[in-house]
Amino acid sequence: MTPVDTTELIAPEVLPTGREEAWRFTPFDRLNGLVSADTSIAAAPPWQVSASDDVELEWITGLGGARPLPEGVDLAARRAWEFAGGAQIIRIRQSLHVPETIQVVSNGVGGVVASELRVIAEPNSKAVVVIEHFGFGTHTDNVVVEVGAGADLTVVSVQSWDSTAVHLATHSLTLAQGSHLRHCVVTLGGDLVRIAPHVRFTGPGAEVELLGLFFATNGQHQEHRLRIEHSAPHCTSEVVYKGALRGSKTHTVWIGDVLIQPQAVGTKTYELNRNLVLGGGARADSVPNLEILTGEVVGAGHASATGRFDDEQLFYLQSRGIPSAEARRLVVRGFFADLLGRLNLPDLEDRLLATLDAELETDS
Repeated sequence: MTPVDTTELIAPEVLPTGREEAWRFTPFDRLNGLVSADTSIAAAPPWQVSASDDVELEWITGLGGARPLPEGVDLAARRAWEFAGGAQIIRIRQSLHVPETIQVVSNGVGGVVASELRVIAEPNSKAVVVIEHFGFGTHTDNVVVEVGAGADLTVVSVQSWDSTAVHLATHSLTLAQGSHLRHCVVTLGGDLVRIAPHVRFTGPGAEVELLGLFFATNGQHQEHRLRIEHSAPHCTSEVVYKGALRGSKTHTVWIGDVLIQPQAVGTKTYELNRNLVLGGGARADSVPNLEILTGEVVGAGHASATGRFDDEQLFYLQSRGIPSAEARRLVVRGFFADLLGRLNLPDLEDRLLATLDAELETDS
């Protein structure tokens, strides 16, 4: 693809100050200049994709055309689009059912870099895509997911960064008529991680599940900022995010914004956030927001709670001869197990639980 003139494509940059609603929780002094005017951003190393031969892989360059700017993005995502140098396309062709998990790996090697990944599930296709992030550096990226009519897609994004890494990502998720998307974010590593899934419905009868698991410790900042726009009738959205945190100055943020437009009659939506505080000094902010512009909905609600270990559970386990550390591990495993079980990916579930166990064994 021939590069196009981007002068009119890129909106004028208005640098955030940190006082805006979208940025008020984010510690700007830890962004390594990612949203500063004079920061040089390079293209990240290529995504490493492992997929069967019937999955189509393509690298596209240029802005506009086949690579338009995702809707509803912030400054960091706009810069990812501008400086990534192109986008890795994963295309699941119409009516293709892919039995093997499509594996995507991003390895950070330092510097301030940008990247873009686009997953296109054509009508009536079915696939599972697991994206894993490793390494270090400062990263901004876009993950664009298009789910065609009648398609069934699972996308899991795992943040296993080095403890010094900074990662800002926007996930732009679009669902066509009668499609189903299960989208899961797992955040375990990094110094500062900010993931922003944005869902749009373009046809009736679509369903999305937004799942999230995060574990923050030792001063990490983890922010998950969701937005769901119901603009088509008879669509369903379900959000379940669970986080555990411990340690001085550790901070987690969960924002859940749901907008039901006047034409989105028959909508069913519910969002849930639960936070488990494992030690003193940690802070969890949870802000669910629901705006309904039609009276014809099937159901709409939200719930949010933050609490400490259940002393009765710990007492019960310890009274059965289970040591304190093991009892705490079992409680945390139970807290997350039902969520991980919904992915139906046993190997990934075992690996993530092993990582959680290792985190719990270290001192806060």
